[in-house]
Amino acid sequence: MAPKFKPGDIVQLKSGGPAMTIASISTNIGGDFSGYQCEWFKGASKERAHFTEETLQTYVAPKKT
Repeated sequence: MAPKFKPGDIVQLKSGGPAMTIASISTNIGGDFSGYQCEWFKGASKERAHFTEETLQTYVAPKKT
């Protein structure tokens, strides 16, 4: 399966949460795609975690009124 997102894309969990940047594409020991390393800021702290593709969607910024 080819990755849907690429490094630099802005995503969000389907359940909500902050905008996150795809930092890298993760593979398993066999070299197969396994998900993404994402980064985001929580206050002044940079956070980083691994997410599977099924849990992510493209980030859409809220519309300004």
